[in-house]
Amino acid sequence: MEKFYLTTAIAYASRKPHFGNTYEIIMTDAFARFQRQMGKDVFLCTGTDEHGQKIENLAAEAGISPKAYVDKVADEIKGIWDLMNVKYDHFIRTTDDYHEAAVRKIFKKFYDQGDIYKGYYEGWYCTPCESFFTETQVEEGKCPDCGRPVSQAREEAYFFKMSNYVDRLVKHIEENPGFIEPESRKKEMVNNFLKAGLQDLCVSRTSFKWGVPVDFDDKHVVYVWLDALTNYITAIGYDPDKSFDEQSEKFKKWWPADVHIIGKDILRFHTIYWPIFLMALGLPLPKKVFGHPWFNFGNDKMSKSKGNVVFADELAETFGVDGVRYYALSEMPYGSDGSITYESVITRYNNDLANNLGNLVSRTHAMTKKYFGGTVPAPTAETELDAELKAVVAESIREARELMGAYRVADSLEVIFSMLRRANKYIDETMPWVLAKSEEDKPRLATVIYNLLEVIRIGAVLLSPYIPATAEAIFAQLGTDKREYATVATFGALLAEKPLGEAYTLFARIDEKKFLEEIEAKRAAAEAAAAPVEEPEHEAEIGIEAFGAVELRVAEILECEPVPKAKKLLKLKVDLGYEKRQVVSGIAKFYQPSELIGKKVILVANLKPAKLCGVESYGMLLASGEEDVKVVFLDPSAKNGDRIH
Repeated sequence: MEKFYLTTAIAYASRKPHFGNTYEIIMTDAFARFQRQMGKDVFLCTGTDEHGQKIENLAAEAGISPKAYVDKVADEIKGIWDLMNVKYDHFIRTTDDYHEAAVRKIFKKFYDQGDIYKGYYEGWYCTPCESFFTETQVEEGKCPDCGRPVSQAREEAYFFKMSNYVDRLVKHIEENPGFIEPESRKKEMVNNFLKAGLQDLCVSRTSFKWGVPVDFDDKHVVYVWLDALTNYITAIGYDPDKSFDEQSEKFKKWWPADVHIIGKDILRFHTIYWPIFLMALGLPLPKKVFGHPWFNFGNDKMSKSKGNVVFADELAETFGVDGVRYYALSEMPYGSDGSITYESVITRYNNDLANNLGNLVSRTHAMTKKYFGGTVPAPTAETELDAELKAVVAESIREARELMGAYRVADSLEVIFSMLRRANKYIDETMPWVLAKSEEDKPRLATVIYNLLEVIRIGAVLLSPYIPATAEAIFAQLGTDKREYATVATFGALLAEKPLGEAYTLFARIDEKKFLEEIEAKRAAAEAAAAPVEEPEHEAEIGIEAFGAVELRVAEILECEPVPKAKKLLKLKVDLGYEKRQVVSGIAKFYQPSELIGKKVILVANLKPAKLCGVESYGMLLASGEEDVKVVFLDPSAKNGDRIH
C-alpha cells in the first residue's frame, strides 16, 4: 500500500489557538482523510512547539514554571484538535524526552561536522516570532512577519553555515517545481531570501534558559526553530547516530514527508532552513511544502489586542463541529488570505448546509417515506434529464478528486456543493409531487427518487473528508453501507428495496439577528470585565482591635426559602455547629433556594439582630458586588462554627 506522510506546523504553546490557527489542522485532517479514501496508508503528525523566550516570559507572568505553563496550553490545544474531529496519528510535544534527546544529538552532529560555529549575534529580534532580522528586513522598527515591535539584541550564539548548502537548495527548488506551493510562495522565497544572499542562521540563545540545552556548552539552549523543525523526523523515530539506511523501519517507511502543511508566515523556515538542516543530516527532503494563507477577521489579521479573535470551539457551540469545519474549508482561497466574519459564517451555514445539503436530504427522505413507505425504489424509467444529472455527478466526482489532490480544498468543496444544488434543481424540474398523482407515472417517480437518493449518497462519500460526522449521519439516514470511495465509480450502487434509516435535521437554520445580538452582548460583557476598576471610596482606617471585634464563622445552609412579599430577600436556616440560626439575606435575585442548600458560607455571627420585612435575622452572609452579587462560598470541608481570621 502506498504511504502518505503529512504534517501540520506544530502549534506554539503560548495561548489558546484562535480560528486562524485551528484552520490548519482542520485542512490537514481533510487532506489525510482524502488520502485514506484514495487507499493510501496515511500518517498525520501534529503537536506543540513548547520552548522559547516568549513562553518563559508568559510563565513568569503567570507565576508558574514553563513546563506547567505549556502542559496547560498543550492540553487545551489537543482538546480543540479532538473537538474538531481530527484523526491524527501522532501528537508530538517538543518537551517530550525522546525529542529533546534527538535535538541535542543533532546539534552536536552539526557542530562536529563543521556546520556550526560560535560567534555573536547583534541585530533585531522579535520575541513573539522567536526570529532574528537584518536591518533591511525591519521596517519602522516592526517585525516583517507579525508587525510587532522588534528590539536590538547582542549575545553569544552558535551559527549554522547556510552558505555550505544554499547552492544545493536552489538547484533542488529549480529541479522540483512542486516542492514549494503555491507558486507565488516559491517566487517569494527565491527572490527575497535565496537570491538576495542567505545569511548564516543563529541556532542557539544565551539570554534565556527555557529550551533544549546544548550538551557541550551549558550557557546555550538550542534556538527554538531548530528544535521545532526537527519534530517532523523525531516523531517517526529518527536516530541522529545512524545513517538513513540504518534507521528504524518506521522511519524509513514514512520519511520523506509527502507534504508539510504550514502557514505562509513560516514558509522561510520550512523551505530554506529546514531543507538545509536535512541536507546536513544526509536525509531526503520533503516532497512538498504547502504554505496556506491566513484567515483574517474581516480585513484585519486576528489579534487579541484588537479584540477580533474568533475561537473554533466557541463557534462550534452554535454551528456544530461540522459547521465550523465546513466554513474553514470552504471559505479559504487557494492563494490569497481568507476572511471570517460572523455574518459570513451564518450565510455559509444557512445557504450551503441548511438550505442546500440539509434541505436536499430532508425533502428526499420525506418523499421516499410518503410515496414508497420509506423503502428505496428501483429506477426503471430513465429520461435524458436523468442522463444529464448523472453526467454532472460523474464530472463532479472527477473534478473534486483532481482539485483535492492539488490542495485546492475550497474549490473541491464548491464542485461538490454545485452538484448538490443541481440535485435540488432536479427536484424542481421533475416535480415528484405531480408524478405522485398518477399511477402511470409511478415508475418515473421511482426513478426520480432513486436518483436523488443516489446523488445524496455519492455526495456523502465525497464529503467524508471535509465534514465526516455529517457524512456518517447521511449514510445512517439512507440506511446504506455503501460508503467507500470505490462505490462512486458507477452511478447506482445504492441498493433498491432497502429501508431508509430514521430522518432528523442535519442543520437547523440560524437566526442571524439573534446570534449577532448574543455575540455583541458577550463582547460587551468581556469588555466590561476587562475594563480597569476605578478606585472606590474607602471607609476610615480601623485598627486590628476593631477588626477583631467582628466575629466571622463558618456556617452551613440547611434550609432556604423566599420571604413572602419581598422580591429581594431569602430566609435561611444555618448551622454553626454549636447552634442553628435564622438569617435573612438580600440575594433572591441572584440565587435559587435549591442552589444554596448544603453550601458553606461566612456568617457575621455577632451582628445585632434585625427585622427585615418583619422577619428576624441573626447575622449576615458575606458577599461581593452591588449589581451582580456573589456569595462567598467556602470549601465543603470547612468545619461548621470555626472562627475565620
